[in-house]
Amino acid sequence: MLDVTMDMEQFDCPFIDTSADHDVSFSAMHWQLDTAAEQLETRLLVESPDRYELGEGLSALRDHENMAEYRLFSKKDGTAVIRTVIEETNAMSTITDHGGYITGPFRIADGSERWQVGFDDEETTEDALHELEKGNEFVVEDRSQLSMEALFDTMRNANAASTMLDACRDLTDVERDTIETAADAGYFESPREATLSTLADEFDVSTAAVSKNMRRGEKKLLRSVVAALERLE
Repeated sequence: MLDVTMDMEQFDCPFIDTSADHDVSFSAMHWQLDTAAEQLETRLLVESPDRYELGEGLSALRDHENMAEYRLFSKKDGTAVIRTVIEETNAMSTITDHGGYITGPFRIADGSERWQVGFDDEETTEDALHELEKGNEFVVEDRSQLSMEALFDTMRNANAASTMLDACRDLTDVERDTIETAADAGYFESPREATLSTLADEFDVSTAAVSKNMRRGEKKLLRSVVAALERLE
């Protein structure tokens, strides 16, 4: 199995059109492609930094010419959950016509979409990518061979992975920025390439403050690691 990750710009996708015109992003929670009806059903998390912009984006999405069904489940501040059914796009039909299949959730923002699709062999992959070029713009970011054993291992341990993802989402912006900056600066290396003092200077706070933020973030992540280890098969 060949797994391909692409940054995709479809010219007939309601989500891409909407994210290009409005400051909203879409993350797939569930998707189901009906090849017979040539439609894609999705349940999506919609996010925007602005409540008004979220409303404008949802209205534009609902009224898009390729939108077959639209339902708003919930909306609060800058977040909404929706169900949609859209007409099959050129890229979708090209992938399915070449025996391709979705291997990971997609996310759409700023007029482009991150796609993860799989094919059974190299020749089919090349044929599909060549055909995609005729009606879409995309950049292949990664191509990797994925064994069936690795795929099944991922499926078996989806709950453990979900636990880790939940912990990452639970980090505050400050905790996330602190841990990411510390890692990039070499704080966790041995010997350390950065200290609490250099991190404090980076954030313009005291060493006590940066240490507190670091410990809080590490505590959340370590708890999730322990919980994930218990769920591993």
